[in-house]
Amino acid sequence: MKKIAILGSTGSIGTQALDIIENNRGKFSVGVLSCSKRIDSLIEQIDAFDPELVVVEREKDAILLKKRYPNLEVDFGDKGMIRAASGNWDMVLNSLMGIRGLAPTYYGLATGNDIAFANKETLVAGGELIMKTAAESGAKLLPVDSEHSAIFQCLQGNHGKDVRRILLTASGGPFRGYGLKELEEVTLAQALRHPKWNMGSKITIDSATMMNKGLEVIEAKWLFDVELEQIQILIHPQSILHSAVEFCDGSIIGQMGKPDMRVPISYAFSYPKRMENQMESLDFFTEGANLTFERPDLTVFKNIRLAYDACRMGGSYPAALNGANEILVQLFLEEKIRFIDIQNTVEQVLDNHKPKYNLDLEGILEIDRQAREDAVRLL
Repeated sequence: MKKIAILGSTGSIGTQALDIIENNRGKFSVGVLSCSKRIDSLIEQIDAFDPELVVVEREKDAILLKKRYPNLEVDFGDKGMIRAASGNWDMVLNSLMGIRGLAPTYYGLATGNDIAFANKETLVAGGELIMKTAAESGAKLLPVDSEHSAIFQCLQGNHGKDVRRILLTASGGPFRGYGLKELEEVTLAQALRHPKWNMGSKITIDSATMMNKGLEVIEAKWLFDVELEQIQILIHPQSILHSAVEFCDGSIIGQMGKPDMRVPISYAFSYPKRMENQMESLDFFTEGANLTFERPDLTVFKNIRLAYDACRMGGSYPAALNGANEILVQLFLEEKIRFIDIQNTVEQVLDNHKPKYNLDLEGILEIDRQAREDAVRLL
């Protein structure tokens, strides 16, 4: 039986992961549950899955849980999350949001734990460090994002074969076809209505600004060891083709299916095998009958161009891009800035950034802190 630590168990990815575990009790058990502030949901999960360790953000919540469960190991804060990722587990699912996921991934890999990760910021901000750590420990990095899982699946049995292009798909978000002036009028309620996926608020806004796809480009560059110019974004509104790989002979292998995150989660859990599930099959005569593809508009959705630029310049630029974006999305969610201010301010932060290279974990986190301060100051 595979014991899994779930970082971010009350979020969208975490709850779907627990659905998979619930339906496969003979194959998986839960070693860790963790959350930020949804303590009521966490309590329900503790009662259902009987973990060995629980980690929360605040000490007061840890004290509350310890009183309720005197025989349960309870920890809190960043140190608690690192402890959770570094324990004796068969796999760690990192579904934390933002830069908070970087340190647990790093320490989990250093311990030798396989990491199934939906935390793209790990490779955006710390790609060089993370890939080096994984290589040194021999631990696996298994992608849970639907697009990167699709690419990973397409490469199975094709390792060592020349990749010509990675075709990274995107739904286009709720504002596909908008111009710059229309983006100036976007409201928070509009930005939170994703046409295809049910996700947390931060990643939903990233999808609306298309920063999500820019971050995924950087993630793919590190994870699949390809040149930046080999990664092409395809706007695919139907979200049926989750991504594809073109090889040197022109053959293209793609992964298709209904837009359901339980598929990439279950593949990461069961890799290198596949698991039977009860999910409804794709109907090619209705949902798959008309698949369309478009080029992204980089003049309107500047975040894609900025991500390519940051990755091309290297060093600390991707960490600065990510840090600035995170604080700006938070401010937009608090309705303190406009939607268009996100990409405009990220661009200013990158223009002003003085890069550093060969960063360790502390150096990356310091760049993240500085980028957030710069973004707020510019506003």
